[in-house]
Amino acid sequence: MTAPILALKNINKSFGPIDVLHDINLEVRPGEVLCLLGDNGAGKSTLIKILSGVHQPTTGTIELDGKEVIFPAPRVAQEAGISTVHQFGGTFPLMSIGRSFFVGVEPTKGWGPFKIYDRARANAIAVKAVQDMGITRITDGDRLVGGLSGGERQSLAIARAVHFGARVLILDEPTAALGVKQATHVLRIVNEAKRRGLAVIFITHQVMHAMAVGDHFAVLIRGAVAADFRKGEKTREEITDLMAGGASMASLEGEIEGYMATHDGHPPQAVQA
Repeated sequence: MTAPILALKNINKSFGPIDVLHDINLEVRPGEVLCLLGDNGAGKSTLIKILSGVHQPTTGTIELDGKEVIFPAPRVAQEAGISTVHQFGGTFPLMSIGRSFFVGVEPTKGWGPFKIYDRARANAIAVKAVQDMGITRITDGDRLVGGLSGGERQSLAIARAVHFGARVLILDEPTAALGVKQATHVLRIVNEAKRRGLAVIFITHQVMHAMAVGDHFAVLIRGAVAADFRKGEKTREEITDLMAGGASMASLEGEIEGYMATHDGHPPQAVQA
């Protein structure tokens, strides 16, 4: 097994008196998809913001290629190869595909004060990058992003991140608002990124999508890692139960049944204040 490209060690995050993340230990390797599963309020969003430099951990360390790193701002994380694609892709509906692909780093032609945006070059690179990721329906870089499907917009954003040197690709609920066909497009792109050797962190609450692409899984519950396992080690039902707190509920129910069996069928009494 290859060495982790990114490792989180004993990450805790508090906002004043409120503890949000508790002793998070996770690793992701090149050519691997780590699926981060959890329901709303599990702590996924805070963890993403720590990885992308929006927040810093209260305690704990982040290691990149085995060396401790600090991401004081999103730009620093991006320069280190950590690229985050949020749920709606980070693309711009009123821009062309080529312009959206290069927003902020537009290629130019000409010299000195006479430099202008090189539309033809931008369009050609953007279309090739998306097609190389397997989305062959996009052939015109002048087409408006707003005319693309949700899956195509997500694919465009992922292709952009890969083109600009992402080593760790963080995908925040990329299939949440998509239909079956569009979600399938995005999952295919995730597999292509993995094939190219990127480390992918796939944040989702949809177990079926996670199982379709994941190699390594972690379930977050109330800011802590409730389970950390590899592909094939748990069934879909077991993962769903974990996400819903089913495992802890089953344990509690077992304790109650055990108590009742030794107390003539009476349930535990409430503790008086």
